[in-house]
Amino acid sequence: MTRVVEVRTYRLKRGVRPAFHALMEGESLPLVRAWGMDVVAFGPCREDADGYVLIRAYDDVAHLRASQEAFYGSEAWRQGPREAVLAGLEAHLSVVFALDEAGIDVLRKASLGVP
Repeated sequence: MTRVVEVRTYRLKRGVRPAFHALMEGESLPLVRAWGMDVVAFGPCREDADGYVLIRAYDDVAHLRASQEAFYGSEAWRQGPREAVLAGLEAHLSVVFALDEAGIDVLRKASLGVP
């Protein structure tokens, strides 16, 4: 089965990565998962001290759009970690592509970086 994978890269403000990682692990990603998004992998970039990556998988592009629209429009996100997450960002970029389950499983097992 082929699914849609989103790789979201973040350029963080200098020096905030440890706090950003703790925020992602402790607040943001549990909320994302509670909304039914499949978090494949996440973590700091190895080669960039201010980089961070989030990889999510969806059934298709319609599922991606509906999931993200519902999540990012929710009170839980807007009244929860949203402001703290945005405060740590300088920029972000998302790339979306199709990948089969075997490829997604490889990404799940990959070590993205070290906190």
